[in-house]
Amino acid sequence: MSSPRYQTLTSSPAFLASLIIGFVVLGIAAIGAFNMEHEGHYITGMSNQVVWGMPHVLAIFLIVSASGALNIASIASVFNKDFYKPLARLSAVVAIALLVGGLAVILLDLGRPDRLLIAMTHYNFRSIFAWNIILYTGFIGLAGVYLWTMLDWQMEQFKRAAGIAAFSWRLILTAGTGSIFGVLVAREAYQIAIMGPMFIVLSLGYGQAFYMIVIGLFMDNKQLSEVSKRLSRLMGVMIMCGLAVSVIYHLSNWFLFDARQFELYLLNSETIFPILLWGIHPVIGCILPIWLLRSGSGLADSQKLTLSGILVIIGGISQFYALVIGGQSFPMPLVEGYSATSSFFDGAIVSYTPSLWELMLGSGGFAIALLLIVFCLRLFRLLPVSK
Repeated sequence: MSSPRYQTLTSSPAFLASLIIGFVVLGIAAIGAFNMEHEGHYITGMSNQVVWGMPHVLAIFLIVSASGALNIASIASVFNKDFYKPLARLSAVVAIALLVGGLAVILLDLGRPDRLLIAMTHYNFRSIFAWNIILYTGFIGLAGVYLWTMLDWQMEQFKRAAGIAAFSWRLILTAGTGSIFGVLVAREAYQIAIMGPMFIVLSLGYGQAFYMIVIGLFMDNKQLSEVSKRLSRLMGVMIMCGLAVSVIYHLSNWFLFDARQFELYLLNSETIFPILLWGIHPVIGCILPIWLLRSGSGLADSQKLTLSGILVIIGGISQFYALVIGGQSFPMPLVEGYSATSSFFDGAIVSYTPSLWELMLGSGGFAIALLLIVFCLRLFRLLPVSK
């Protein structure tokens, strides 16, 4: 794969199908966003306790995955691995697209997207949310510069420096996203320092899952056969690392006295959360993709990569749903050492069911990411081809 050549995406069936699906889903998402904005959040399943619903789950998942999607480019430039260098351009594009998609969902879910200008010009530096605005915009800028150094031969001398800057920034970004939860002292589910490092590790597998879906759909079969085995091994390592750090998170909560009741609620209650954390995440999102990638299942390389990536994403969304929604539905400790009850559901476990409008809006983040990736593949030489 030395001295690679690149090509733009041709008008293949996958390209046309991606455009159609992307625009249809984007239109559905626009309808959902308009109705939530016009009617108010009472049409959703959210409440005064569960204030981050399904759109936030999907948005946070996309943002975390964006950091991990840059992993292939980081391996190529920062760690100087020649095998991954032809794959680096596409890695940067997928990272930017996922982050834009995730931020679009959050912006539309907050209720007043017109206030974005205020949030971008008036900062409270004691707020982790204010810091994350800087981290998100900075990541897009650095990843864009990094992509520029890979596309323009006159800027190639700055490629390693740009890669190191983007690599460092993405670690800070993901730690900052995890720290949003880690510093919420009112929520027993979130107030733990491991949230930042856990998000970094989880991002590696989830970001690569999106990357594998993209190359499985759009890369030619000859080139794909050269990279499939290497990416499959790397994906297996990332999945196992993510599963291990998730186990450490739950064990840490179990040994913290204040969080033990919440851990029992997540793992052993009559809710959907035990199903997500004992079944869908480890089995569908971890074990099944590894088996699929490592076994001779008779599937083509493109099918293996695409299907395993989809399974990892399903497992990841399940995990984030349990953490985000489960952490909010569990009652907050208002007064240390006492339990509180009132007509406002203080001290009570709150149920949450995502509405159709939330699912419509959340799907828009994936549509935006898909369309950005397809347009970039069509406009720029990002796909490596075999000689």
